[in-house]
Amino acid sequence: MVQITGNEIKKAANLASLEMNEDEAADMAGQLDKILAYIAKLDELDTTGVEPATHVIALQNVLRDDIVLESLPRNEALSNGPRQNGEAFVVPKIVG
Repeated sequence: MVQITGNEIKKAANLASLEMNEDEAADMAGQLDKILAYIAKLDELDTTGVEPATHVIALQNVLRDDIVLESLPRNEALSNGPRQNGEAFVVPKIVG
């Protein structure tokens, strides 16, 4: 079984911009080792003949067919905004 080291935890914490001292890293490594050991128990199961599944319930696409309809005329759509220039809504500049 693979064991997680405190240094690996600190490296992952650093990549995630998290501060972690040596004691916290050691505690986290111990906790992750327990989790991985529990998950490793799945390797003991005989899965011969079991089909891989992405979901326990077979799902199908429940979306309706896309029906193309006429769009709202531009002048009618622009009439819903407080400021427009005849082609688009006018908004304050936020990027320099």
